[in-house]
Amino acid sequence: MTPFTNILLLLIRAIYLRTHTKRSISTHSQSFGSRPLSRLLIVPSVEHNKRNQNENVNDQWHTLLITYSIALQQSRSALHIFLLSLVALQQLDLGASSRILAAFFFPGKSHFMMTNAIIRELVRQGHEVTFITPFSLAKEKLGPNYKEIVIPQYDFWPEIKEMTKRDTVLEMTDLPNFSFLRMVNVMGVHSTDFAFEQPEIQAVINEKNKVGKYDLLLAEQFFNEGALILGHLYQIPIITVSTFGNANYLSQLFGIVSPWSYVPHAYMPYTDRMSLWERISNVAINAAEDLTREFSYYPGQDAVLLLDRVPTIKELERNISAILLNTYMPLASARPMSYNMIPVGGLHIQPPKALPEHIQKFLDDANHGAIYFSLGSQVRSADLPPEKLKIFLDVFGSLKQRVLWKFEDETLPNLPANVKVQSWMPQADILAHPNVKVFIAHGGLFGTQEAVYNGIPILGMPVYCDQHQNINQGKNAGYALGLDYRTVTAEELRGLLLELIENPKYRNNINRASRVFRDRPLGAMDTAMYWINYVIEHRGAPHLVAAGVELPWYQFYLLDIVALALAAILLPIVALILLCRSSSSKGKDSPRKTKIN
Repeated sequence: MTPFTNILLLLIRAIYLRTHTKRSISTHSQSFGSRPLSRLLIVPSVEHNKRNQNENVNDQWHTLLITYSIALQQSRSALHIFLLSLVALQQLDLGASSRILAAFFFPGKSHFMMTNAIIRELVRQGHEVTFITPFSLAKEKLGPNYKEIVIPQYDFWPEIKEMTKRDTVLEMTDLPNFSFLRMVNVMGVHSTDFAFEQPEIQAVINEKNKVGKYDLLLAEQFFNEGALILGHLYQIPIITVSTFGNANYLSQLFGIVSPWSYVPHAYMPYTDRMSLWERISNVAINAAEDLTREFSYYPGQDAVLLLDRVPTIKELERNISAILLNTYMPLASARPMSYNMIPVGGLHIQPPKALPEHIQKFLDDANHGAIYFSLGSQVRSADLPPEKLKIFLDVFGSLKQRVLWKFEDETLPNLPANVKVQSWMPQADILAHPNVKVFIAHGGLFGTQEAVYNGIPILGMPVYCDQHQNINQGKNAGYALGLDYRTVTAEELRGLLLELIENPKYRNNINRASRVFRDRPLGAMDTAMYWINYVIEHRGAPHLVAAGVELPWYQFYLLDIVALALAAILLPIVALILLCRSSSSKGKDSPRKTKIN
C-alpha cells in the first residue's frame, strides 16, 4: 500500500465521519455489538501480518457487510457509497498472498506424498505457486493460483542395477551401506544434470525479469542441491523439504554438531543406544559420508551448474533459511537441532476419507480383525521368490483374520478366501479402519508414521536405507516386530502375527507412541505453513541461521584446534628427543684421551 493510498483512505474516513457527526453512534453499537463505527473504519496497518490472513478473512468480510449496511441505511449519496467501497476493499487486504517457486526434481513417488500436501495447502491458503515437478497435479484442478512445470521423470533404475548388480529393489537387502551411499550420490548428481538439460528448466533459468517474480524457493533436500541455484538467480530466500527426515550430513548445513556417539546414521540399523562396535561403525560411515560429500559429491553437483559466475553448491547451501523435516518424536530419538530445523513429520496425514465400497465391506465384515500388507511404492511384493509367496499365502489362509495385500499382480493364483489383493490401495484410510490389527510393512517412513498415528502394531520386513532403523526403533519402543523375508518360515511368520494380534502390550505401546506423535503445540501442516510464512515475512529470517554454516569443515569440527593442541604437545617432545640425540651423538664423536705413563 502506497503513502498516497493511505492518505486517500484517511481523507475518505474523515469525510464520512464529518457527514455523520450529528448522528448517534450508539445506535450502531447496539446493532453491531460493542464495536463503535470508528473501529469499523480504521485503516489497516501497512505491516499487516500475512500469517493471519486466513484467520482474519471472515472478520474482513464481516466488516465489509457492516460498512455497506451502514452506508445503505444512512447515506443517500452515491459518492459516500463509493468511498466506503474503497475502504471496505482496503480492509480485505487482497495483496497478502506470496509467490512461491517450488522445484522438486527427483522422481521418487513416495516423496511427493509430503511435497504435494504442502503444495495443496499453500494454494488453499491463497499463495501463488509455480510447481516444477515430474508428477502432474493438473487433474486436481487446484485453481488459478497454481501453475505447474512438468519435467520428464529421470529413469534411475538402470543405473542402480548397473552399480548394485541387483535386478530388483527387494534384492538390495544385503547391499553394503557404503555401496548404497555411493549409489545415492551418483544418482543425485545424474538426476540433477538430467533436470537441468530439460528445456522447461532452462526457460526458468533464462527468464529475463527474475528479480521480484517470486518471494520464496521451496526445494527438496534429497541429493538435488543444484536446484538451489534458482534461489540465487531469483534473489529469494530458500526453504528445503527433507522427505526422509533427519540426517547427520545436515549438521554442517545448519551449523550444529550431531554426536556420532548416540545419533545413528540413517542407513545404519541402530538406535540411540549403541554398543562399542556399533559406535565404531557409525563413526566410520558418518566420516565416509562427510569426506565423500566434500571431495566427490559437491564437485559433481558444481559441475552440473554450467553457468557464468555462479556460487558453489556449498555457498548456495548457506542461503537456506530453514528446512522442513519429515520427522517427529517418538519416531526419531532426541538430537541437537538448530532454530531453523523444523520437524513436521506426518503432515501428509489427512482425516480418513471413505473407502471404496468393496474394501469397506471387506474390512467391516472382518469379525476377527484384519491385516494390511504393503511394501510401499518402490519394493514390490510381486518380486518375492515363489517359495516365499507360498509361505505367506499358506499362513494367511490359516488365520481367522482377513488380509488386504497391496500386490502388483492382481491375478495372483491360489488366493485363500480371506485374502484380497489389489495393485493399489488407499493405505492411510485403510490403517484408520478400526478392524485393522496389524500392518505388515517394509518400514518406510511415511507408512511408519501412518501406522503410529493410527495406533496399528507393525510387523516389519525392512529392505534398505532407513527402513532397518525405523523398524528397530519400533522394536525398541515395543510396538513392532521384525522378520527377514530371505529366511522366514511359516512357523515364524504365523507366530509373529499372532503375537502382535493377541498380546495387548503391542497395541498399548503403539497407542502410547501415537499420543506422543499427535501431541504438538501446533499441527504438522500448520507448523509448516507458519514457518514458510515466517521466512517470507522476515525476508529469509537470517536471524535463524547459525554462524557455523560459514565455517570450513576443518574449523567446524575444531580440527585446527586439535592440530594446534597436538603440535603444542608433540613439538616439545620431538625437540627434546632431537636434543637428546644430538647430545648423545656429540658424546660418541668426541676423541677419548689416553693416559700415558
